[in-house]
Amino acid sequence: MSAHAIILHHYPFSPYAEKVRLALGLKGLDWGSVEVAVMPPRPLLDPLTGGYRRIPVLQVGADIYCDTNAILPALERLHPEPSLYPGLNSGLAKALSFGLERDLWLAVIGVLVHHMGDLPEAFLRDRKDDYLYVDISRGAMEPDFARNAQRVGAWIAWLAEALADGRGFLGGDRAGAVDLAHYHLLSLMRSVADPAPVDRLLGLAPILGWYARVKGLGHGRPHALTAEEALAAARAAEPAPIDSANAVPDLIGIAPGEPVTVTPDDFARVPVQGRLVAIEAGRIVIRRDDPDLGALHLHFPRAGFVVAAG
Repeated sequence: MSAHAIILHHYPFSPYAEKVRLALGLKGLDWGSVEVAVMPPRPLLDPLTGGYRRIPVLQVGADIYCDTNAILPALERLHPEPSLYPGLNSGLAKALSFGLERDLWLAVIGVLVHHMGDLPEAFLRDRKDDYLYVDISRGAMEPDFARNAQRVGAWIAWLAEALADGRGFLGGDRAGAVDLAHYHLLSLMRSVADPAPVDRLLGLAPILGWYARVKGLGHGRPHALTAEEALAAARAAEPAPIDSANAVPDLIGIAPGEPVTVTPDDFARVPVQGRLVAIEAGRIVIRRDDPDLGALHLHFPRAGFVVAAG
């Protein structure tokens, strides 16, 4: 395959991966699908990511995009049409999606486990010790169920109000990134064997038509790849050039070329080491030099990540 083809490292149950899969569907793209384990270790992904442990990860040759808030803008740059931001200012759409996911993630999990029951013990232990830093077993989350349901319900009421004028999607007639941000959280809660109780509890009836339209975007045209094939694509490529004219003023006192770590500031706070390439308005780019793969550029969203010397 081409070293510059789109490759998504993901697993089916990941709601954030579903957000990206739907973005690929919205844009009608061909892409390589590499399924990874739900939990580490992921020895054939770590050489690409430097140990970053969140899923999904998007790869285009030797450029590695970490976090959906870096992945969706990358898809928009690479394949501008159809746009992920129809009918809405792109900055507003990005800010709304970021705030929505930050506010609702743990509340959504609380609603899910109330209806699903406990997830596998190894998964719960991993999420508590190394990912969410919160016990998401049903017993631990149940005391906060009413608060979590209320929190999610308030967002759903806003969503229903936004769609009440008969528009097909939040931006108008075409789906966009804000629809995907709402959908993937709702799809997680509705992934239980019988979603009807979730629908009744949260008052989802007015938005189920919209939900079906977003789901109908599909996933584009995936084809299965092995992790070894993805590594070969990175080995055969060079990172795309970064235009230094897009850099923002230095706020942290670290110059391009200096060693840094980049770390999520909420969950899975695993630092990734490299050398700073650039900080732009919406992204952080660092370079890693892998002894087997060569030079890699790792792209992170600026919001939600901390850059530090090191």
